[in-house]
Amino acid sequence: MSSSTQSVPEQAEDAELEGSPAGVHATTTVAKPVDEVWQHLISARGTEALLGPGVTLGSKGESWHSADGPHGVVRSFHPLEQIRVSWHPHEDGPLSIVDLQLKGDGDSTRLDLYHEGEGIADDGAGDKRRWDDALGRFVSTLP
Repeated sequence: MSSSTQSVPEQAEDAELEGSPAGVHATTTVAKPVDEVWQHLISARGTEALLGPGVTLGSKGESWHSADGPHGVVRSFHPLEQIRVSWHPHEDGPLSIVDLQLKGDGDSTRLDLYHEGEGIADDGAGDKRRWDDALGRFVSTLP
């Protein structure tokens, strides 16, 4: 497994100029085929590892809630490719989007997680750490 998380300073600067949101990008590659990674992602254990305790994801348009406070709505669901959810860190938190993309490459899979939206630039390091840790938990719970 290789893992890295990076802030997106160029996008953050452009966001201030264009009025679009800033964000972070976390990525990891695992030595498992995409179908196995996807099955883990949509399982209760995999979803909780990424989004928090108690989270289960439904279909597009359905709400999700973590026992830790974050919540949102499933925005897109493309089997074996992508899950995109809105993200509110707490009840009055700003709206942002978490976009997890899977890319198969033979017997390995690359996961790219993008978190973009309001409030992220306020705590870019904390947001970066959150998603780096989440991908680490996800990978550590893979069967």
